[in-house]
Amino acid sequence: MTTLGARIELGEFFTETSDPALLESADRGQVKLLDYKELYELWERQQWLTQELDFTQDREDWRGFPADERRQRMYGLSSFFTGEQRVTEELGPMMVAAPTEDMRVFLSTQIADEARHVRFFDRFYSEVGVLGAETLDGRLEETSAHLNPAFETLFEEMLGSRVRRLAADRTDIGALIEAVTLYHMVIEGMLALTGQHFIIDFNEREGTLPGFVRGFNFVARDEHRHVAFGARFLRDVVAEQPQHLRTIQRTLEESLAIADQVLRPPWVGDDDEYEYFGVSLDETRAFAAQALTRRLKVIGLTPAAS
Repeated sequence: MTTLGARIELGEFFTETSDPALLESADRGQVKLLDYKELYELWERQQWLTQELDFTQDREDWRGFPADERRQRMYGLSSFFTGEQRVTEELGPMMVAAPTEDMRVFLSTQIADEARHVRFFDRFYSEVGVLGAETLDGRLEETSAHLNPAFETLFEEMLGSRVRRLAADRTDIGALIEAVTLYHMVIEGMLALTGQHFIIDFNEREGTLPGFVRGFNFVARDEHRHVAFGARFLRDVVAEQPQHLRTIQRTLEESLAIADQVLRPPWVGDDDEYEYFGVSLDETRAFAAQALTRRLKVIGLTPAAS
């Protein structure tokens, strides 16, 4: 295993998942995706414990940040803390609706992962003193005040509506394809992994929050494995039912503008230029777009796909 500080694009720590975004060969649509059993076995090999993370230095670092820096950091972290809790709930109907037992077994592991991510953030928030609330429910409620309206639109209206359809009818394959596109390709693949990349990179360069960085690398590795499942599922669906290419494309067209708004902190105006964790919005967009493009090529949404 390589050093946890290795950059996402280069480290075997992440690339073992076969997430197409990490592989240059995906630009040509040439990636061997793991199957569902292999993804499950990878999950068994990649276990980690939130209890083993040491936040002693993180607490000192957080106390030393200026108030404005704490506010800006809080925005990025709040999106993850609340997002992990939301998707833990959304995954149940998706897991039940998956067409095969191999898929359902893997998605069960993803539910466990997301719950562990909630506990990771809860330990960090509690032990570092980021929030004043004394319970998990209280911290989730407190942190939600730092989110922008686009977050609710993406999670509650767009993803939530598909999950509710699946809860009502587990055979609604269109709803499942739309939910996987939103969840694995947009929410995890574009927003979460892009944010993780730049937050980890910034803290490593600054030498801050070492316990958080260690845990967040584990979270990011889990997310790459989840996204690899999404790419495999959508590629398999398209191979069997090519008409669902349009389902994926339509879902992306509906969600990408909202996802772009989620990337913009609420204190930044529509026309304002700004840097967040040392990178501009344009750089953030470019990173997210490259990752999505590579995954879509492998799924079959461009002429370069295999």
